[in-house]
Amino acid sequence: MLSLIKLPRVFTINQVPKVFHEDSIISGYRHPHSSATDCVLSLFQLTNETLNIWTHFLPTWYFLWKLLTVVLMQDVWHDAYTWPLLVFLLSACMYPLASSCAHTFSTMSARARHVCFFFDYGALSFYSLGSAITYSAYVIPERWVNSTFHLYYIPIAVFNTVVCTALACYSRLGLPFLQYNHDIIKRFPECNSPKLGKILRILAFAYPYLFDNIPVFYRIFVCTGEGCTDNETNTLHYHHTVLAFLTAFLFATHLPERLAPGRFDYIGHSHQLFHVCGIIGTHFQMQAIETDMSLRRAWLLAQAPPITFANTVGASLLSVGLSLIVIYVFSLALYWNPAKKSRRSRKPKTPSGSSN
Repeated sequence: MLSLIKLPRVFTINQVPKVFHEDSIISGYRHPHSSATDCVLSLFQLTNETLNIWTHFLPTWYFLWKLLTVVLMQDVWHDAYTWPLLVFLLSACMYPLASSCAHTFSTMSARARHVCFFFDYGALSFYSLGSAITYSAYVIPERWVNSTFHLYYIPIAVFNTVVCTALACYSRLGLPFLQYNHDIIKRFPECNSPKLGKILRILAFAYPYLFDNIPVFYRIFVCTGEGCTDNETNTLHYHHTVLAFLTAFLFATHLPERLAPGRFDYIGHSHQLFHVCGIIGTHFQMQAIETDMSLRRAWLLAQAPPITFANTVGASLLSVGLSLIVIYVFSLALYWNPAKKSRRSRKPKTPSGSSN
């Protein structure tokens, strides 16, 4: 059956516009104006995006299974203690799904590429908040419970997700309407300084990650003595922390393809490794969260601030809503064409009762 399907052809870096270029990736590019059907068919041929898609699409179903397991096996409607875990698992489903969709449909056009990755950035921001919510509920060291930092931790994390989404979107094109619009799509600041765009994107995700993980870093690297919550979960926290820094290293350095451009176009380039390490890290993070949740339940329910709708689902909805507004504004400038709308409004109308 597959032999009867004509798969889309692939191109070299010199055959596609600059907006589609990837550092040190020479071949395997899809058509820059692919149809939605072509994008879906490309999932079943080897391109430089195929493994980027599958390394996030398949894990989405694993995390969805974990989410459904919690919903079906625990009394989530009446047990507020499970709500932070639900938010985290939902965010762990959304970010790989958004990433796989972005990589799948990003070759439909230059505008579509930008919008696809705007949503990818928003999903990563939500995952960051999902992590913060569970850290506040289950992971924070005993001596920090009810501290000023603990009380303001979630509101600051919500603010950080919006900043993260906005800065990541800005890194692609600049400020909407001021630096780009429907007619002028410049990769500012990447058009003049590609490294600046990359640095801004790294900063956009490094900052909320570092803030969200302050309780983890303090607990496993700094804290000593009573109140440090030193239990068997700390080993899992080490694992996902190491993997997080490894993913950042791969994203920033473009290794190994920078050492041998063209050799890793299809298999083994940094973005694929970045995806794999990120997913494995999320798996260890999930295990650490579930273990802390179980081991510390009695103490946290007695000593920690109550888990409410506002500091779990409410914070998530607020964050998602604000991020969607940011994405809408950055996307609107790509498609809104007031000149075309004005020409349509000035088009003479056919007099009523006239015949053609």
